[in-house]
Amino acid sequence: MNVNFPLVVGSFLLTAVCWGIYGPLLHVGQEALGGNRLRAFLCVGLAYFLIAVVIPLAMMSTSGKKNAWSFKGLAWSLIAGAAGALGALGIILAFNFGGKPVYVMPLVFGCAPVVNSFWTIYWQNTWKDINAFFAAGLILVAVGASSVLFFAPTKPPAKAAVAAVETKAEQPNAEVKSPPAPTTTTDLLLKVVPAIALTACCWGIYGPLLHWGQMGFGGNRLQAFLCVGLAYFGIAVIAPAALLGGGVAEGWSTSGVLWSLLGGAAGAFGALGIIFAFNFGGKPVYVMPLVFGCAPIVNAFATIYKQGTWGNVSVFFAAGLILAAVGAMTVLFFAPVQHKPAGAAEKPAPKDQEPQGDDKSQETGGSEAEKKSAAE
Repeated sequence: MNVNFPLVVGSFLLTAVCWGIYGPLLHVGQEALGGNRLRAFLCVGLAYFLIAVVIPLAMMSTSGKKNAWSFKGLAWSLIAGAAGALGALGIILAFNFGGKPVYVMPLVFGCAPVVNSFWTIYWQNTWKDINAFFAAGLILVAVGASSVLFFAPTKPPAKAAVAAVETKAEQPNAEVKSPPAPTTTTDLLLKVVPAIALTACCWGIYGPLLHWGQMGFGGNRLQAFLCVGLAYFGIAVIAPAALLGGGVAEGWSTSGVLWSLLGGAAGAFGALGIIFAFNFGGKPVYVMPLVFGCAPIVNAFATIYKQGTWGNVSVFFAAGLILAAVGAMTVLFFAPVQHKPAGAAEKPAPKDQEPQGDDKSQETGGSEAEKKSAAE
């Protein structure tokens, strides 16, 4: 396949931007919905369902190719979609417990590749091939993530309190919300961090699981992506609607719905950006590290801009952000891989071969050679 680098670069930058603004958009939407995590989660599910079902169906119907369905492909793709949806729920829970996008998303983007690498190492049994660069990348992620978590810039509570007083003085009859209580260290460690860990684990295994689903469909990535949309609809639309029960029609706001839908759309369009990058000839070996290196930076700038906390950015936070991004790229670049014995004959990979995924989005693209090998 010929590589069209301008289109590859544009595609992975689309993903980096979409995934970078995913957290901030979702956080704004959840706040506008009164902090209700179920309503925000439902909106994400609707957006992902429309983009991951309607678009693949349209592309498949116009391709003129016959799509073969299988139970194995359907089952693994739905399980992968469930992992993706639970990862989105973890983000919403982290926000609900007081977490902020400025450190929640960098931690997710830093830890998910680590989870993915260890998952792949386990299935390929390549523990003995772990090298010093891979270990160094893990250390960089750990140190950088800790710095991002504990030195994230925040808006001084005093300013929020003053703003509330001024609003009350200007509009005596207006309802003024009290400034939110700061997240305690206990809540941070016992609630926010586990929610982040849930997302990192789910999104870390998302790609490998969907790789199995894709192989079950003979390498057809659109079929697998469509199943992801169906899984999102079940977990992020039907389940929240059932839990809301009779109150499903109450408590909505136009701004909350809009921002939450935009957040879900950003996540789905980010996955489509990976499809385009691979279809234009890009390779996971450099596309995904670049995405996971750039997305946290986009997220940090978007959040700091929204909060107006440029003056509160410390050197420790900036250094942690850089270390986490570099560490994630290092882990992906130097993760141990299976090597064929010297002189071994080339054989087509069995459909149930262990996953080779790099991250939560690797299901969305691949080379023609991979598709041909899977079809054989």
